[in-house]
Amino acid sequence: MKKLTEKEISEELNKMKGWSLKGNVIEKTFLFHDFKEAVNFLNKVQPIADSMNHHPDICIYYNKVIVQLTTHDVGGITDLDIELAKKIDEVLR
Repeated sequence: MKKLTEKEISEELNKMKGWSLKGNVIEKTFLFHDFKEAVNFLNKVQPIADSMNHHPDICIYYNKVIVQLTTHDVGGITDLDIELAKKIDEVLR
């Protein structure tokens, strides 16, 4: 698996809503009505991440979930991060 260049990452992020590059991670903040909705979202993300054997870093607040993706083995963003980000977005559709 190869680390994507900043140009490749930018091209992918331009196709996706709300994701941004923060150092060596891509990040998106998801807002919900309350804590229950935030936890339900995470319960849907968990099996997707497990099936890909690629797990995001997640911060959960009352109605806000911050998801960060990176591939630690290569020290940056890979196609796997982009793919998981897109699948996470699909959870809300």
